[in-house]
Amino acid sequence: MIEDRNNLPELPKGWVWTRLGEISILGAGNAAPQGKEYFENGVYPFVRVQDMGNLGNARYVFDTKDRINIKATERMKLFPKGSVLFTKSGMSILLNQRAILGKNMYVVSHIGISIPLSGIPSEWLYYWLKIIDFKNLTHATTLPSLQLSKVQDIMTPLPPLPEQHRIVAKVEELFTRLDAGVEALKKVKVELKRYRQAVLKHAFEGRLTEEWREARKDEIEPASTLLERIKEERKKDTRGKKTRGVIARSESDEAIPKDEIAPPSARNDNLPPLPEGWVWTRVGEVSRKIHYGYTAKSSNEKLGPKLLRITDIQNNSVNWVSVPYCCISEEDKEKYLLNEGDLVFARTGATVGKSFLIFGKILEAVFASYLIRIILSTEVSNKFVYSYFQSAAYWQQISIGKLGIGQPNVNAEKLSGIVLPLPPLPEQHKVVEEIERHFSVADEVEKVVEQGLKQAERLRQSILKKAFEGKLVPQDSSDEPAEKLLERIKEEKARREAEGKAQKGIKRSRRL
Repeated sequence: MIEDRNNLPELPKGWVWTRLGEISILGAGNAAPQGKEYFENGVYPFVRVQDMGNLGNARYVFDTKDRINIKATERMKLFPKGSVLFTKSGMSILLNQRAILGKNMYVVSHIGISIPLSGIPSEWLYYWLKIIDFKNLTHATTLPSLQLSKVQDIMTPLPPLPEQHRIVAKVEELFTRLDAGVEALKKVKVELKRYRQAVLKHAFEGRLTEEWREARKDEIEPASTLLERIKEERKKDTRGKKTRGVIARSESDEAIPKDEIAPPSARNDNLPPLPEGWVWTRVGEVSRKIHYGYTAKSSNEKLGPKLLRITDIQNNSVNWVSVPYCCISEEDKEKYLLNEGDLVFARTGATVGKSFLIFGKILEAVFASYLIRIILSTEVSNKFVYSYFQSAAYWQQISIGKLGIGQPNVNAEKLSGIVLPLPPLPEQHKVVEEIERHFSVADEVEKVVEQGLKQAERLRQSILKKAFEGKLVPQDSSDEPAEKLLERIKEEKARREAEGKAQKGIKRSRRL
């Protein structure tokens, strides 16, 4: 964007510098109707910011999620087909979203509208606005907003009309090729997700370690023996304590008595056969403790340990520096202090079922009440269980086990009942090793895909930059200079403004 009007770059012959407000009419949308009665039996599309966000690389808005009725339109302005939209308030400004109205439509007030005057193709104006970063024009940091007066003053390089059409045609030709490449990369990302799920499926069916297992079939004790040892370990852990089990009943209770968690076979589960030496079990059978987190207000002040929340877990990682603190007694801190190897599980909300394995060196931290902690037996690989928690078989059980409608949740008892296949401990480690080996290949491919997507976006901006520097298509000396086009546009705008004032005067005199 050009900020120094006294030092404007030289333009190709036939081009001219102008202000955006001289070649288009700028305005804002309508206040959103308040009340269901304005949307009942709605037939008129009502463009909101989210409709622009849903376009992806498409340019035109033809339909919207919300539709309003005739009552809602009584005091609304209808914007003409070809109007170019841009977000003007809220964090969406930072996304630089643009769109063109595919037909006459009503638009919400959070969106700004640039209506091109005669001699300015909507597509050319759209691409020009795509290259403008409105972030530099906003004020207020909490809720950014854009003043239309600043948008009007944006210096704009105007080419002759025929060249505008040539620019649009060339940009669309190049973008079509670019979009095809981007679509191919996105398909690879989808295939990588499928590949990872296929790896997990094979892993927990024992197919990834088939040869390894066959070579050691007489050397390794079966998982059934392992389960017996885990039961004994759990009895030792709870002997002499009031709480004899592992499952938390509520946030206030640390655990409820559970002498025995029914194995899968006892509940007649229709489970597929497993390799020799493997057994079906439940999360509760291989855990030393499953309990809810600590209820406390978070604070940015260093009042005590860190308080890990669901929202702190993003993309299978935690930025511990940004995790807030909390006040907690020494007694409670001992109960809720996180240790390496703990599994935490989101029990409610949109991310219900999401899990995270505490690994590496961590700051002193406890976990919040919307999380459940699983402390596994020392005879079970936490990485093995965590890997299973990423599989489709696990997520299918979570989906079935969800409680509630408005705010889905899975409680500790449901979590304890999750069924999983259990191989002998050495094979658990081998399964994890094989999963990591296959995933590392997928991760490398995904890095290349992400680099390709970023490069495509940079190339898109580079194409637009060249277009508005006059370097994308050749100039034609027979084109009418943009200066003459601009004169006609100014005359048209002056005529429209005069007609608008006259109409206002007529309405005022009628009221008098």
